Amino acid sequence: MLNIRRFVKDVDEPIWVEVRNAAHEEREDWRAVTVEELLLEEERPSFDFEGRFIAELGGKPLGIVHANVDKLREDRKGFVRLSVTPEFRGGETEQQLMETALRELKARGMTTAQAWADSREEKRVQLLERLDFERVRVFSWMEIDLANVSQNIDENKRVIIRPLRKELEEDIKLLSWLDSESFKEHFNYRPDTLEEIRHFLLSDPYLREKEVLFALLNGESVGYIGVAVDEKYNLEKKVRAGEVFTIGVLKTYRRTGIGATLMLHALETLKAKGMTKAMLGVDDYNPTKAMALYEKVGFMVKKKDFVFEREL
Repeated sequence: MLNIRRFVKDVDEPIWVEVRNAAHEEREDWRAVTVEELLLEEERPSFDFEGRFIAELGGKPLGIVHANVDKLREDRKGFVRLSVTPEFRGGETEQQLMETALRELKARGMTTAQAWADSREEKRVQLLERLDFERVRVFSWMEIDLANVSQNIDENKRVIIRPLRKELEEDIKLLSWLDSESFKEHFNYRPDTLEEIRHFLLSDPYLREKEVLFALLNGESVGYIGVAVDEKYNLEKKVRAGEVFTIGVLKTYRRTGIGATLMLHALETLKAKGMTKAMLGVDDYNPTKAMALYEKVGFMVKKKDFVFEREL
């Protein structure tokens, strides 16, 4: 009989890692994580220790779910993060874990639940639709061969690029301000605290090698971009890939070539690190029309993820 129990902190981390790795092993945007990395993940300032459950059959773990509550959000939206080993996908295990997460979110005062599915995971999509979720968003995972980056894409030649200095509080505050101003219109956005930004820059367990670049126009900081290399990902997938993990331009400076300038500098930065391709994720409905810029540079869509929501 299937047993769903609460996660026990400082005990169940190895089980959590085992199931999560098995569930996502074939995904091209995923690499195996370690217990040590999960423990570091738990040190994030906003990490939600509650709402984690493990599904076991005959004592064997086969699924996990995190009914995640972000206590810093103004809206009452909770997030369901579900992983099930391949042989149990689309069945009773997934449904019971999802229903457990929905009850947990409701008990913790959430009014809306959000969940994700790879567009190719037909059984997950069908499960969410059976549970009255509606698709509200589409995200694209994009890649580019760094040997084929388009040049002369109307970049702004007057922009000066400078790196963020992680040891300077003023630069971390500048990144925080630019991020909140650039992304406040975006889906699911809530501003990161200075503590969260500092932790990500200095202590993130996955993207350890990262750089942030600021764009200056007439002496004013008007945009930024972040790139990173996960060497463990590259070793596992046998690639030399970097990631553009964020890019933002102040609203009044959009459509002036600043985003193009930032992107070209970022890709050159990754190329200088020995990378041969770059990856990024983008909301297809992004209000800045960012996807058009990425396609202009030469990025191509590799896969789609669907975002679903339902009222509780």
